[in-house]
Amino acid sequence: MRLWPLLGACALAGCGAAEEAVIDGSSDEAFVASAAAARSELSLEERLIFDKAIQTVGSRRHGADDVDALRRTTFDGMTGAQVVADARARGLGD
Repeated sequence: MRLWPLLGACALAGCGAAEEAVIDGSSDEAFVASAAAARSELSLEERLIFDKAIQTVGSRRHGADDVDALRRTTFDGMTGAQVVADARARGLGD
C-alpha cells in the first residue's frame, strides 16, 4: 500500500496554478479565442480596461490600413494582465 502516498504526491504536483492565457495573434480566429480566454481571467474593472485597450489600438497608428492585423500584432504574446498594465501606462485605465 505504499502506492497511495506516491499517487497522492503525483496528483498534488499537477494541481499547481494554471498559467495565464496568452493572446495569440497568428490569425483572426486564434486572436478572438485567446483574447476571450485572457479577458475571462480579469476582474470586472480590469475587463473594462482590457476592452478599451483592444478597441483603441487603431489610434496608435492613424494610417493603419488593417486595424485588425494591427490589433493582432500589438497584443500577440500578451496576457490579459499585461494588456491592462499597458493600457494603464497609456492613461486608459483611469
